Amino acid sequence: MTVVTQPVSRGSAAGAEAAYGPGAKWFHWITVTLILIAMPVGFVIQHLKDDHKMPFYAVHESAGVTIFLVALARLAWRLRHPAPPLPEHVPRPLQRLATGVHHALYLLLIVQPILGFVATNAWGFPLRGQTAYLGLIDLPKFMETNERLAGAVQAAHNTVAWVMLALLVLHVAGAIYHQAIRRDGLLLRMV
Repeated sequence: MTVVTQPVSRGSAAGAEAAYGPGAKWFHWITVTLILIAMPVGFVIQHLKDDHKMPFYAVHESAGVTIFLVALARLAWRLRHPAPPLPEHVPRPLQRLATGVHHALYLLLIVQPILGFVATNAWGFPLRGQTAYLGLIDLPKFMETNERLAGAVQAAHNTVAWVMLALLVLHVAGAIYHQAIRRDGLLLRMV
């Protein structure tokens, strides 16, 4: 494997060709911010006493619904504005890995909030009242309480959270690898 040791400057033709546009950058960093809210809060909830959980659920669930809406908008954006191709100097296995991680993250950003919404409804706690979306909008209740279904969907939601965390670690590690080791300027495509 050839390692590029000269950094690609932000203003270079190669860097400019490969850069994401402003819309893609906004979607990316909004999604990052929402995940940095939803994920830690979701992991903390299970360790709280029941009488302290409600504000955490409100934040977690609102962030999750927003992630879902942003992910749908982002996917629609991506269909009209394809991602710039990775430069040829990036080895094919790394290109395939990056593409797989990105596709998996897109999928999970849509599936995970749906699982959470179904679990919440199945537990008998639709996003209403104290846990209304953004504290203002009651979302429809679409099922009666079903604890068996709730437990299964909650288990899937928890598993997907760990898979998503692993993919995010892989994604960040890839960005660091390209910036610190390969020094090929790929990180600059998204900043």
